[in-house]
Amino acid sequence: MAELETNAAKGVDAVDRALAILRCYEEDRTALTLTEIAERTGFYKSTVLRLAVSLESAGFLVRRPDKTYALGAELMRLGSIYVRSFRLEDHVRPVLHALRSETGESASFFRREGECRICLFREETLHSVRDHIREGDMLSLERGAAGRVLTRLEPTQINAKELAKRLRQLPEISSGERDTETAAIAAPVFDSAGLIGALSISGPMTRFGPKEARRMTPHLLKAARDLSVRLGGSGHWGD
Repeated sequence: MAELETNAAKGVDAVDRALAILRCYEEDRTALTLTEIAERTGFYKSTVLRLAVSLESAGFLVRRPDKTYALGAELMRLGSIYVRSFRLEDHVRPVLHALRSETGESASFFRREGECRICLFREETLHSVRDHIREGDMLSLERGAAGRVLTRLEPTQINAKELAKRLRQLPEISSGERDTETAAIAAPVFDSAGLIGALSISGPMTRFGPKEARRMTPHLLKAARDLSVRLGGSGHWGD
């Protein structure tokens, strides 16, 4: 029994390898050859081929006429279920739309996923020059204002006094961290259980100087607090 439990804790090698293949894909590499997948994963091409056949059969990959592999429609279906399962969009989307209207900049909602953050929802600025983030993008927790919100403001990890102190220091501000030309300000969103995500306003550094940040901050903090109230998390703000 102990051996079975140990094996279960380790997972299944074939599943881990299949998932590693899916993680090879990026926004600028939407189709890969077997050789490219093998180089990115470190697996033998024969191993990649066997796994690719299974993933293709299940709809997770599709083989193109040029013999490259692209992501399949099954991932879109699961992604749609993932977003809908949180039942957040009806609450978050109007807030992002309002923030964009009030500040003129792109507004995003990030959620922590393991050691990364995912952009669940986003409303793009109407400016032609903007930072480029899409819904579904996975970004680092270690860089960017939203990343710091998601790592520093979880009520279950710090005491109430420290949380209150950090809330008074908001918004989190980043400049040139994720890339050298963009900046952002961010604030937390809570539900009854704790930190559920981060609201962020972002754009090129040329539009995010100290004066502009001060102008946008009240809109961001009010939006984060009001959204937390609707989600049952007002108590974490001290309300």
